[in-house]
Amino acid sequence: MAEGADFGMKKRSAMMRALLGELRRREGEMLRLLGRLVCCESPSESKAAVDRLGRIVAREWRKRGAWVRVLSQKNRGNHLRTELWLGAGEPAGQITVLGHLDTVYPIGTLAKMPFGISDRRAWGPGILDMKAGLVLALFAADALLLADLRPRKRLVFFFNSDEEIGSETSRRAIESEARRSDAVLVLEPALGREGLLKTARKGTGSVEISVTGRAAHAGIEPEKGVNAVHELALQIARLVQLNDAARGITVQANVISGGAVSNVVADRARAEVDIRYSRVADGRRIERELRALRPILPGARIKISGGINRPPLERTAAVEKLFRHAQSLMRAAGLPLGEGSTGGGSDGNFTAALGVPTLDGLGAVGDGAHSPREHVVIRSLPRRAALLAGLLATL
Repeated sequence: MAEGADFGMKKRSAMMRALLGELRRREGEMLRLLGRLVCCESPSESKAAVDRLGRIVAREWRKRGAWVRVLSQKNRGNHLRTELWLGAGEPAGQITVLGHLDTVYPIGTLAKMPFGISDRRAWGPGILDMKAGLVLALFAADALLLADLRPRKRLVFFFNSDEEIGSETSRRAIESEARRSDAVLVLEPALGREGLLKTARKGTGSVEISVTGRAAHAGIEPEKGVNAVHELALQIARLVQLNDAARGITVQANVISGGAVSNVVADRARAEVDIRYSRVADGRRIERELRALRPILPGARIKISGGINRPPLERTAAVEKLFRHAQSLMRAAGLPLGEGSTGGGSDGNFTAALGVPTLDGLGAVGDGAHSPREHVVIRSLPRRAALLAGLLATL
C-alpha cells in the first residue's frame, strides 16, 4: 500500500477496510491478551504491581520490534517509553500515543470482580480504564506491520504509572514528548456507548481550606471562642459564588470536617474542594480568587493549600482538524464517529495546554469505569484499533 499521508479517498477506504478486516480476524487474540492484562492487577499505589504489568507490556512491544525504555521511579511504578519507526531514512516528525498502566482498584479486587465475558462484553477491574487501551495500541501496531503501512513519522507510545493519581511523576516526561510531537493521541476510554472521541475536557484542581479558631465552652462563655466551623461555612458560601454553569465552572466543597464535641466551640475545621473549569483563563482567575480569601470572623485564621493541577483540553481549531481527520477515516470504513466533551481530566490536558493538537477518547467503548460494572463492548475493539492504526498511518 502507499506510504505516507497522501491517501486519496479510494485508497483511504481500501486501507481502512483492510485494517478493520485484519483486526476483526484477530479479535480472539485481542481478548486473550486483554484477559492477561486485567488479571495482572495494577493499583497506582503499588509499585510492585504496576511494574509487573509494565514488564508484560514491555515484552509485548519488544516482540513487535519496538525499542522500549523503562523510566525508573523510586516510589511509583516505572513508566514505559516505546518507540516504533517503520519507515526508511529519517522520520518526518513524531506522533505520541499516551496510555497508563495504573488502575484505581486495590489488590484483591479481582477476586470479587473477576475477568469474564458475557453478553458480548468483557468485564473486569480496569478493563475499560484502561487495560483495553493498552491492547488497542499493540494491535494497531500489528495491523500497520501486516498491511505494510509505513507512517512518515516516528511513533512513540508513552505509558505512565500514575495517571489515576495526578501524573505527578510522569507529567514532565509527557510534556517533553508532546513538545517533540506533531499530534498526541490519548487512549482513554471513548465517551458513551456511541464511542465518541473527546475533543474537550475540563481542567481540574483540588484545594484544601484549613481554618483555625479558638476553643471555648459553648454554653458558659461562647463569646470567648472563635468557631472554625462557622468560619468554614462562610468561606464555602463564598466559593459557591464562583460557580458558573454557562462557562463550565464548578467549585464544590465535597469533604468537610471540624470540631470535636458539641459543647465546645470548634477550634479546627477543614474542607476539600474540587474545581472544574473549561478555559485556561478561568482556571487562573479561580486560583487567584482562592488565594485572596481572607477570614471573615474576627480571630479566625485560614490556610489555602493545593490549587489547579490540570489545565483544560480546549476544542481549538487544531483539535477540530484532528477530529475531522479521524472522522473521515471511520467514514471511509463505513462507520460513524462523533465527538463530545467531559468534565474529567486526563494526560491529554497537559499536552493540549502546550498547543499540541490532541485527540482523546481513542480507547475502548464501554461503561462503568471505576465501578463493579466496568466493561468493554467486544465488537468495538477491532474498530478502535483500526481507527488508531489509520491515524498513525496517515497523520
